[in-house]
Amino acid sequence: MKESLMDVICCPLDKSTLELDVDEADDEEVLAGTLTCTECGETYPIEDGIPNLLPPDMREKAAA
Repeated sequence: MKESLMDVICCPLDKSTLELDVDEADDEEVLAGTLTCTECGETYPIEDGIPNLLPPDMREKAAA
């Protein structure tokens, strides 16, 4: 995920701003980390450079 994407993405639950916490990066690309909603506190993982912005209940179903 490119850090510039932070300008356009928001929390899918309440449309609030997301805060980026980078665990692994390569130049401008975030490879692993977490996006956290500044309003509701929900967290969204970034794995292999792909942010998973599915709501929590849908994430659990998708993983099954």
